Amino acid sequence: MLNSNEIQQIIPHRYPFLLVDRVLEMDETSITAIKNVSVNEMQFMGHFPEKHVMPGVLITEALAQAGAIVLLSKEEYKGKIAYFVGIDNFKFRKQVTPGDQLILNVELVKLKSIMGIAEAKATVNGEVCASGTIKFAIGE
Repeated sequence: MLNSNEIQQIIPHRYPFLLVDRVLEMDETSITAIKNVSVNEMQFMGHFPEKHVMPGVLITEALAQAGAIVLLSKEEYKGKIAYFVGIDNFKFRKQVTPGDQLILNVELVKLKSIMGIAEAKATVNGEVCASGTIKFAIGE
């Protein structure tokens, strides 16, 4: 549905911190997007050089960016920024390594004024790698 150039028109993230490669599906409250994990990414220089594993914090950030795409696509939030204000009950169940394709699923479950909550899940080959609740605030 959206390629990387179109994604960059919605959220402010850029290389090396843009962690969503493509949006497959999106509606008013949910999104399914892709993050292709490549050995050429900077985090693998140090995490870990002998056994590359994508840091959980970057998986969480990829999910947050996917959620920001659906949120900031709404007319009333265009041009704004979505900030993390909390994460709850996040669990990391499977390692993500170069060559994996992360499927990012995020659903906005509550949005009131400038605060909101989303449920997020990342999978590889149908297996859940990470899931939890993301809390955010919308700012300028």
